[in-house]
Amino acid sequence: MNERLRKLPTYPMEQLAAWKLQLQQKGTPVFDFGTGDPREETPALLRKAMVDGLGAVSQYPPTAGTAAVRRAIAGYLQRRFGVQVDAETQVLATMGSKECLFHLPMTFVQVPSDKDLVLYGEPAYPVYEIGALFAEAWTYAVGLSVGNGYALDPDTLPDSVLKRASVVFLNYPHNPTGFCLPDALFRRWVEVREEYGFVLVSDECYADLHYDGPRPKSLLEFGTKGCLAVHSLSKRSGMTGYRSGFVAGDPELIATYRKFRASMGTAPQEFVQAAATLAWTDDTHVAERVAVFAAKRRVLLDMCRERGLVVHGSQSGLYLWLEVPSGTDGAAYAQRCREVGILVAPGAFFGKGQDRYVRLALVPTLEQCRDAARVWPK
Repeated sequence: MNERLRKLPTYPMEQLAAWKLQLQQKGTPVFDFGTGDPREETPALLRKAMVDGLGAVSQYPPTAGTAAVRRAIAGYLQRRFGVQVDAETQVLATMGSKECLFHLPMTFVQVPSDKDLVLYGEPAYPVYEIGALFAEAWTYAVGLSVGNGYALDPDTLPDSVLKRASVVFLNYPHNPTGFCLPDALFRRWVEVREEYGFVLVSDECYADLHYDGPRPKSLLEFGTKGCLAVHSLSKRSGMTGYRSGFVAGDPELIATYRKFRASMGTAPQEFVQAAATLAWTDDTHVAERVAVFAAKRRVLLDMCRERGLVVHGSQSGLYLWLEVPSGTDGAAYAQRCREVGILVAPGAFFGKGQDRYVRLALVPTLEQCRDAARVWPK
């Protein structure tokens, strides 16, 4: 076995699933705020599009995605961010965001070389590290905190690190904290990318889940050369189980990635792409879903205020980033929550230096959120 992989801890979502099973085996009612997998139904119009998209004969789907879904994605980028891309040369359909983020280091990092580094902010979605390790690349995790708004700033990094970077991951709205990146830092990252020549990847899968302040931006609003943006329909459109998303940006990078995707065997099924075509075209169902998440968020924010619990960031995305009470840490507080059937993710699941926090995913129903709020520990 790859020794670098052997050292990885249990994947956080697997640990959360194990804790949930333990509670269920005890007969404890579970309020699952752990894994980000919303309970709301996939919108009926999308389910119908999938059914209607089932052909009588099953054949291999096109590697890049159907022309229809790529046109719909280009339309979404224009409508949502004011970004114009060519559907043929600048867009690829993916099976959600995770598989794409996992594969990008394998595609763009040459090992060994003097540019063998994958850089990302921490706390982080674990796939940035895992994808780098599978690619035999080295990782550089930049510690982020409440003090700097979890904003990854290139001007705080050593020149030697930026020179060695091959792929840099941004993730805003940020998982797990829900902070957004200021425009000035998007611009600065584009400038620094031009200087050092790495591939700049922006994981934007929560861009349409927003509650307070200015709407989240896309990296592609600030530049496309050497830049890629990754999006997903999982939370936005209730399609976590159907695995549908896209990557868009620099046509040369897209052409390189497209060349190898056939070998990866991850082209989305055409009936899923039929639903995705509609999902990227229709904004109404997204607004309806965001309204439901916002209502659940209000219930939990009210509960936190009543108990004197502090929530940081969380203006966007599917999560609340909760600071635990003094005298405890995230792991211990998560254990206290499990004693009353509430499942939350300790901050340490997402990286070093996050022991004072837990992450709450807005996944139980609104009524379940209200029930959980009544028994939530202080």
